[in-house]
Amino acid sequence: MHSCYPTRILATASLLLGLLFTACKPSAPAGSAPADALKPAAKSMRVAVVVSTLNNPWFVVLAETARDRAKELGYEATIFDSQNDPAKESQHFDNLISSGYGAVLFNCTDAKGSIANVRRAKAAGIPVFCMDREIEANDAATSQILSDNYSGCVALGQYFVEQVGEKGKYVELLGIVADTNTWNRSKGFHSVVDRFPDLKMVSQQSAEFDRSKALEVLESILQSNPDIDAVFCGNDAMAMGAYQALLAAGKASKVKVFGFDGDDDVVRSVADGKITATVMQFPKTMAKTAAEYADKYLKGERNFQQRVPVAVELVTRSNVDKFGDYGRKP
Repeated sequence: MHSCYPTRILATASLLLGLLFTACKPSAPAGSAPADALKPAAKSMRVAVVVSTLNNPWFVVLAETARDRAKELGYEATIFDSQNDPAKESQHFDNLISSGYGAVLFNCTDAKGSIANVRRAKAAGIPVFCMDREIEANDAATSQILSDNYSGCVALGQYFVEQVGEKGKYVELLGIVADTNTWNRSKGFHSVVDRFPDLKMVSQQSAEFDRSKALEVLESILQSNPDIDAVFCGNDAMAMGAYQALLAAGKASKVKVFGFDGDDDVVRSVADGKITATVMQFPKTMAKTAAEYADKYLKGERNFQQRVPVAVELVTRSNVDKFGDYGRKP
């Protein structure tokens, strides 16, 4: 019988030590997530691609390139189309936050209005990488990969003066007024063109980066200004709409049209002499960079530049053969 006592003593001591160890462990604060929930498990392998619109080939390329690069890097990637509607964009963020996505590759609808969505994602521990369109905040997105819109339109403005001359009448079609790209492009253009007082802007109106709206807006402008010499458009979709309006009015051969983006149809139109010039802004480069940054973040990197400028290039008839497929030809 006495031989059992040491065993019992050891068992009792082990039990007491176990209870003591448990009691000394700090308890989790009320409402905190279990340790397992904090692990970057399956959610880190899902990437959301949220774009302003898919009703424009340029944005389709941006979205699909971002999605495809994320997939190449091993992630499940889903495209969300905001249809240029801030309310839809907000719903997308509700969805991706509640669904536990690991990162967002983002093309916003509103430079100011979209900040709240990015902040909500950040608060949920989801990094956001902006592509092409910036938000007007320096502490919300992890990084913003943006075309150098201002410099691109300085170059376009210089070419505009070369082609139109130092005297004439022109129309400016603006993009979405809540988008910083709209004003960066306009300011870059005017920084050059406004030096020539005999170049008169007879109308400046928004066509919201939309081809159909540009057609309608320019048709209306031409009724009161039939003798214009040029149209400067804030993107290529509007440039094509403007060209259609001029074609219908029998003025396509007399009025020079300038765009911005590097859409394939506009690059071809520059080659054909229908559009005078555009600016290539490399959507594939921006999209791939955003996906690669997200991958680095999810693997532990935290040192990202807030704004990453992507150079753009003027596309004219003299160099158009070097461009195609939304970038430079290999």
